[in-house]
Amino acid sequence: MATAQLTASSFSTMNLPSFGSLRPSMVQVLRSHVRIGGLTQRSFRGLVVKAATVVAPKYTSIKPLGDRVLVKIKDSEEKTDGGILLPTTAQTKPQGGEVVAIGEGKTVGKSKVDIAVKTGAQVVYSKYAGTEVEFNGSKHLILKDDDIVGILETDDINDLKPLNDRVLIKVADAEEKTAGGLLLTEATKEKPSIGTVIAVGPGPLDEEGNRKPLPVNPGNTVLYSKYAGNDFKGKDGSDYIALRASDVMAVLS
Repeated sequence: MATAQLTASSFSTMNLPSFGSLRPSMVQVLRSHVRIGGLTQRSFRGLVVKAATVVAPKYTSIKPLGDRVLVKIKDSEEKTDGGILLPTTAQTKPQGGEVVAIGEGKTVGKSKVDIAVKTGAQVVYSKYAGTEVEFNGSKHLILKDDDIVGILETDDINDLKPLNDRVLIKVADAEEKTAGGLLLTEATKEKPSIGTVIAVGPGPLDEEGNRKPLPVNPGNTVLYSKYAGNDFKGKDGSDYIALRASDVMAVLS
């Protein structure tokens, strides 16, 4: 009698074709070994699709609870600045959208703390935050108020208004040469972890619900953790990063 033993391991999806609106980040490849009579006969692959939760049309509204916020996700860019069409696999995952509903807030200590954003606000949020929901034919994200990086009142990241303990930094230019004078290509330039603070949030909440000021100010040159935060490209061509103040390691002078 044949028995099947399944073992799963993840594989890179770089060489997979795209399937409609599915992105490789939504697809996990599984390898399964079929064992017949104690011998592995052959292996095959299957696809596990990680899709958004779909809300049935009979539900006409979503009301977030507590300190959660419902954001309508901005569509991915389909073209480069030069007008070149991007395949689905190369489209940048959106990190922003419009607030369409908010919860009632939360209680910290004896203080009632309202949600920091209002409906209609354009916001930027942490890359991997929240739960994706498909509602009324559009993709939305339900996430905590603290996962919102800042409010963007224009289409330029330089104008981001950070929230809570977030800091917006303009990244210093990468070194063009080595110490010995050799020119560096784009591929060999080390990603800088130094930049200038452009804007800071009002600070985190303490146990009583009061704001604690951040240890850095606009204009400070700082050293920050290399792999933290959200990266952005400004209209001026400069690189920016928004991260938590705790990821800033030192002020340089």
